[in-house]
Amino acid sequence: MEIPVLDFNVYELGKANVSVATLEELSKELRRAFTEVGFVYLKNTGINQEEVEKIMCVSKKFFCLPEDMKKPFSRGSFSCDVNHGWVSVENESLNPRRPGDLKEAYNITSLREDINWPSEGVADFRDAQVSFFLRCKELALRVLRLMALGLGLDSEVFIGAHKHIGSDVNATTLRSLYYPPVNSTCVKDNQLRCGEHSDYGSITLLFQSPESGLQVLNRAGEYLSAPSIPGTVLINIADLMQRWTSDVYVSAVHRVLLPPAGDASTRQSLAFFVHPDDEAMISCCDGSDKYPPVNSMDYLLSRFNDTYVQKQSMV
Repeated sequence: MEIPVLDFNVYELGKANVSVATLEELSKELRRAFTEVGFVYLKNTGINQEEVEKIMCVSKKFFCLPEDMKKPFSRGSFSCDVNHGWVSVENESLNPRRPGDLKEAYNITSLREDINWPSEGVADFRDAQVSFFLRCKELALRVLRLMALGLGLDSEVFIGAHKHIGSDVNATTLRSLYYPPVNSTCVKDNQLRCGEHSDYGSITLLFQSPESGLQVLNRAGEYLSAPSIPGTVLINIADLMQRWTSDVYVSAVHRVLLPPAGDASTRQSLAFFVHPDDEAMISCCDGSDKYPPVNSMDYLLSRFNDTYVQKQSMV
């Protein structure tokens, strides 16, 4: 089964006063995609291809800077958030059983103006990142509302635990990812651009450049290619949402393969990792005890510790 493409135009950004009947119909389609595959492409969301290309262009300018110009912005050097900042190539292994991933990233977890933002060579970096973060936030909240309706719940059930996205008490992250050219003669055994993993929070929004490589594991245990489709966003369920919904919505494993030998192309993606507020208590929304209640931040930190014993990082 391929990943479905769902038209989101009836609830795209900017549209208000959408009827309950319209939302419920869309929520059924979304539930079907998330329960059968775990991933869905949304088109006509209100975030257009030009916006995506702009933020990728700005991000690539940073990644192409000399390493000594990127190091001052390294992840872990910001007092406001341990996860904010730049992650170098091979610094993390999202599958700890593999060598370090052949990618680098910049995590935006804090929108504060008083922190150190890249500016030399990338003068519009902060404004572009913050603007795109807020656009993704608005879309994510709409998706969460539909997901609640798809379960027959009050539309605000999930929204209520995501009130502080963009603040220092919520771990939601916009991650710009850059996969540099791969020299196939230097690749370590079992190394990938990004090892197999599932995401930690509620949902993830992903925008991709045209280069291929992303694969997702479907409910039948088969890897499916998830190519870039211009004008769409790929959305998947993350681990806390699986707990929250007692396995109705299931978090899906995914990975990024190496390019074919001799292919020197780069790859980019933008991942918006949506997390509940730090102090939110996540318990099964059906009232069952399939998973014990867990504090959102405690769960996130435990996943860091379990998955990155040697290399602390974030999905």
